[in-house]
Amino acid sequence: MRICAIIPAYQAERNVGDVAREALRIDGLAGAVFVVDDGSTDRTAERARATGATVLSHPENLGKGAALRTGMELALASGFDVAVTIDADGQHPPEEARRLIEADADPDALVLGIRDLVAAGAPRANQMSNRISNFFLSLFAGRPFADTQCGLRRYPLRRTLSLGALDEGYAFEAEILLRAVAAGVRIVEVPIRVIYPPEDERLTHFD
Repeated sequence: MRICAIIPAYQAERNVGDVAREALRIDGLAGAVFVVDDGSTDRTAERARATGATVLSHPENLGKGAALRTGMELALASGFDVAVTIDADGQHPPEEARRLIEADADPDALVLGIRDLVAAGAPRANQMSNRISNFFLSLFAGRPFADTQCGLRRYPLRRTLSLGALDEGYAFEAEILLRAVAAGVRIVEVPIRVIYPPEDERLTHFD
């Protein structure tokens, strides 16, 4: 299977260059990294482009789901079968993507990164939000999920896009899980390491 990385980014000039640069070095990606700049007004696109990554910019901020969908469509059109998604804020060390790449040989499997938020020193509000999300999504899906909010995932591109997820914001990733379960997509969960940056560096699509 041909694998690439997709980095959705918004106002991420501080970290996106380092994240893209490290992603370009990941074994198994062959230097294929797509950064989707979701309408940033800072130097996000410039910093990402300087690393050699392929950069596509939205003219305005559409939301994380829209950025992920754009990246997936571009990757599929470029001949890739699978994409690992990596957040641009530096929370996920790009080398952790190797765990997802090596976790399962099935190109149609959806592989989820599982964080230990307590060990990582995540703010209590984040821990509580994740527990609540895990509880309700597990309830709706009819199967347990250990981490429904982690942005480090491995997606089967054609299968994921065929699920028809509609949300353009943060809920896109939750919607994908529910639709994947309903469609019988095999889901694999893999523990990963996570880093929580200082609060002023946690810029997302939702600040």
